[in-house]
Amino acid sequence: MKYRLQAILFVFIAFMLGCNEYMIVGVLPDIAHEYHDSLSRLGLLVTVFALIYAVFTPIITSLANRWRRHHVLLWLMVIFLVGNTWSALATNFISLLLSRILTATVAGAIISLVLIMASFVAPREKRASLVSWVFAGFSIASVVGIPIGTIISTTFSWHDSFWMVTVITVLAFAFLFWLVPKDTLQVKSSLGKQFVLFKDSRVILGVIFVVSICAADYTIFTYIRPLITNEMGFNNTWLNWLLFAMGVFFIFGNKFGGVLADRGGVHRLPVIYLIMTVLYLAFGPLLSFKWLAILVVGLLCIAFSCYGSSTQLMFLDIAEKEYPQSLDLASSLNSIFANIGISLGSLTASQTMHFTTMNHLGYVGSVYALLATVLVIILSHRYTGMRYPVR
Repeated sequence: MKYRLQAILFVFIAFMLGCNEYMIVGVLPDIAHEYHDSLSRLGLLVTVFALIYAVFTPIITSLANRWRRHHVLLWLMVIFLVGNTWSALATNFISLLLSRILTATVAGAIISLVLIMASFVAPREKRASLVSWVFAGFSIASVVGIPIGTIISTTFSWHDSFWMVTVITVLAFAFLFWLVPKDTLQVKSSLGKQFVLFKDSRVILGVIFVVSICAADYTIFTYIRPLITNEMGFNNTWLNWLLFAMGVFFIFGNKFGGVLADRGGVHRLPVIYLIMTVLYLAFGPLLSFKWLAILVVGLLCIAFSCYGSSTQLMFLDIAEKEYPQSLDLASSLNSIFANIGISLGSLTASQTMHFTTMNHLGYVGSVYALLATVLVIILSHRYTGMRYPVR
């Protein structure tokens, strides 16, 4: 019974973090209206958040290794609560930017510690399933949390959307105080000794693979709204339903990724990303056939979200067996390099738009997808763990 409550709590925390990170996109127009500022300038809130998240997650996670994990997690939750509440109270751009920086500083470390604890509390045969559910928490936030946050913002105020996250955070903290595991195995070490993990070629291949997948994803999803409305020809009513459906596909992809992680992990991924490459190549030519094009988008959502459980468990497996002092750092690699990939993909998409039309973005995404396919093929040959189904 306690394990089930812990599992639900870990997914709830991922949902909380997802709401905080992604909800800003839905409320930016309302912030711009209140601050009398441009959307392009306010877009820095998204860019800076991703950058701070990627830079500080490995630093905070590695430094936190010096203290007991459950104490660190509770303190990080307090800082997150302060940062999000500051966002709710922000009255100008600088104040909001600083609050987002504070929140981003600890958000990655929180999910990293949650993933470590999930791997400890779950029976070995259920680790992949629980990890996939934790990642699905972010997708659930995009399906449920972001629309609710946007509705609250348009009906009341964007400040109230952040107050909603504050309430969720208080609830999560209360249950964490009760349910957080206090006996997770911990090997304390210096910061330098933890980063020895990056000397392992399998880890390097893995993180570049994650960057490639996320970069491929965001060459398309950076402009998904105009692609659906302007290129495919769906109206705004259909847009809302299709964005909701994409979130459902992301959740399905996360759960399917958990099944793959249980049945071979990274050794099952090459065929997924070979198919993904073909889908990107077909995307542009199919844009004029809107239902075929949206089917391709749905399949891309599934393919994109399949990798998380397999790579997360691979990083943890390598660290547990060969670099136990780096376990906390290993837990953060997915979230760190996913944010780097998102930034790279968004930048590539925006620069591509200076030279060609939107219907060619699929070809750009296929380059990253092909790179990811090659990397995961090499990785599947070098990594010998998790090759057979867990029994």
